[in-house]
Amino acid sequence: MTAVADRPADTMPQSAAAPSPFTPIAEYAFLSNCHTGALVAPDGSVDWLCVPSFDSASVFGALLDRQAGHFRLGPYGIHHPVSRAYEPGTHVLVTNWRTATGWLVVRDALTIFPNPEKDDATPHTRPPVDADADHLLIRTAECIDGRVEVELVCEPVFGYGRTTAEWQNISADMHMAEVTADGVSLRLVSDLNLGAEGEQVRGRHVLKAGEGAFCALSWRTDRFAPRDFAEATARLDATREFWRDWIANSRMPDHRWREMLQRSALTVKGLTYMPTGATVAALTTSLPETPGGERNWDYRYTWIRDSTFTLQALHWLNLDWEADEFMQFIADLEPTEDGSLQIMYGIDGRRDLTESTLDHLTGYAGARPVRVGNGAFDQRQNDVFGAVLDSVLLHTQRSQRLPRRLWPIVQSQAECASKVWQQPDQGIWEARGAPQHYVSSKLMGWVALDRAAKLAEIRGDLDLAGTWRTTAEEIRADILAHGVSERGVLRQHYDTDALDASTLLAATFGFLPSTDERLRNTVEAIADDLTENGFVLRYRTEETDDGMSGKEGTFLICSFWLVSGLAAIGELQRARDLMEKLLKVASPLGLYAEEFDTETGRHLGNFPQAFSHLALIEAAGRIILNERIQEIS
Repeated sequence: MTAVADRPADTMPQSAAAPSPFTPIAEYAFLSNCHTGALVAPDGSVDWLCVPSFDSASVFGALLDRQAGHFRLGPYGIHHPVSRAYEPGTHVLVTNWRTATGWLVVRDALTIFPNPEKDDATPHTRPPVDADADHLLIRTAECIDGRVEVELVCEPVFGYGRTTAEWQNISADMHMAEVTADGVSLRLVSDLNLGAEGEQVRGRHVLKAGEGAFCALSWRTDRFAPRDFAEATARLDATREFWRDWIANSRMPDHRWREMLQRSALTVKGLTYMPTGATVAALTTSLPETPGGERNWDYRYTWIRDSTFTLQALHWLNLDWEADEFMQFIADLEPTEDGSLQIMYGIDGRRDLTESTLDHLTGYAGARPVRVGNGAFDQRQNDVFGAVLDSVLLHTQRSQRLPRRLWPIVQSQAECASKVWQQPDQGIWEARGAPQHYVSSKLMGWVALDRAAKLAEIRGDLDLAGTWRTTAEEIRADILAHGVSERGVLRQHYDTDALDASTLLAATFGFLPSTDERLRNTVEAIADDLTENGFVLRYRTEETDDGMSGKEGTFLICSFWLVSGLAAIGELQRARDLMEKLLKVASPLGLYAEEFDTETGRHLGNFPQAFSHLALIEAAGRIILNERIQEIS
C-alpha cells in the first residue's frame, strides 16, 4: 500500500494552507468609498483596486497574479506589522509597525469628502448626497518614536495585468508623477521625492519622531490630489467622520455581538455602489472556492436574490435610506423579453455580463481560469421572483406605502412565477449541470405568489390577491407532495434524497411553521449530515451535478442560515453555540469570504462576501430578538 507521503503531488488536492507567495485571503483589509474598493495586504501592499468602479478593470491586480500590479507604503525591509485595525466604526485602516530603530503608523483610506460638484468619473442615477467618493487613495505615514526608513513603491498594471506604461515625472520638485494606459489616467502625489523607473515609481525617506509623510493616488477627472501631509490627513479625518456619522444612524443593539454587527453593516455599505444603489456580491473576481481549482467566479455584480436579504438587514438596522436606494435600482432594471428580471445585473443596470477568461494571469495560488463576467447571467433560476417580491413587501411594510413604480414589477414577477414554477431550473447555486426541480426554487415560487397576494391586498385588489394566493397554495402542495423524502426531510430536488442547505430557507421565509416536524427534520438533518466540523456545506459535490469538478469548502452563508433555522425551531442554545463558532472564524479585521475550509482554517472564495455578512446580521437578529422577548416574558 502506497503511503500518502509517497503519492505524486499532482494526485493530491491542493491545501488551502500550502506555501504560497499569495497572501491568505482573510488577511486582507477592505477599503471602500462606495464606488470601488481596495484590498490591502499585511505588508502594506494594495493588491487589488479597480478604478473608477467596482467592476472596472484592475490597476493593481497582484491578488490574482504577483506581476499584475501593486502599491506599497511601509517601512523599508519590514513586511510584518505589529497590529492592524480599523479606526472604530470606519473603513480607515491603521497599521502599526516596529522596526529596529523606531515605530511607524500608517493610515489608509479610499476617501469620501463633501463634494457638491457633479461626479464625472462615475455618473449618478440616484440623488446626490452630502458626501461622496473622492476618487483618491490616500496613505499617510507618521513616525511616533525613533527613526524609520519609509518606502513607497507604486507599480500599476492596467487592464487586469495586460498593459504596462511608463511613469512621467511632471513636476520639477519630484513630488508628482502621472501614468496613462487603457483610457485610465493616474496621478501620484507625495511629499517624498519620487523617482520614475519605467513602470514603477519609488520613493524612500527617513522619518524621525514627530515627522510624517503622505502619498495620494488620484483618478479624478480634474487630477486633484492633496498638496501636503496636513491636507491628506484632513481628507482621512473627513472619511472617518463620514463612516461614523453613517453608522450612528443605524440601530445597533447593545449586545455582545454589537461589534460584529457593526462591521458587517459597514461591509455591506462598503459593497454598495452609491451612484445607482446597487450592491455587489463581493469585491473580487476569481478567488477560488477550491484551492488551485476551477470554481472561480466574478462576483462584482448585483444578484437579485440578494435583494431580500439586503432589505431584511438594512431595515432591521434602521438603514432605510440605503434600502430605498436599492429598491429604486430594482425599479430601474430592464426586464427580459418575457417580463422577468435576470438573476443578476451590472451595477449600472446592464444586462449583458458575458463571461470571458484572463488566460495571461496565473490566478490566486494557481487557481485558474480567472474569469471576468459571469456566464450564469442568462440562466433560468425560478427563485428570482420570490426574492424580488419579498423585497417589495418588506419595503412596503416598512414605508407604509406601495410606491407606484413598484406595482408593475409586482404584477410582472407574479405572472412570471405563475407561468414557470412547474418548470425545472438551475437552482439557487447556479448549477451548470442539467436543470432540475429544485425544492428551494419551488419554495421561492411560493414566496413570490404569497408576497404578491399580500401586496395586492395592500393595494386593495382583492380579486388578484385571491388568484395569486390560490397559486401559492398549489405550489405549497406540490412541494409537500414531491419535495419531502420518506424520512420527512426537504430534498435538494424532486429526483433525489440528497440534502441541500438552501432548503433552510423554508424557515427564513415562513414556508412551514416552526412547530412543523418536516421543518425540524430538515434543520436537524442538515445540522447532522451536511456539515464538516459543524460548518455547513451547500451540498455534497459527489451527489450533485453542478457541472464542475473539485470539492468545495463549507459555505458561511449556509452556516448562518443554520443558526437561523435552529433559532426558528426553538433550539436557541444550539443556535448560539454555532453563532459563537462562526464569529470566531471571522478574519482578523472581522470580515468573511464566501467559504471556510475546516481542515486548514482558511477562508475561500471572493472577499469580502456581502451574502455572508447579510446572513450574519439576520442570524444575530433572530437570536437577539428571542433573548429580548425572554427578558420581558
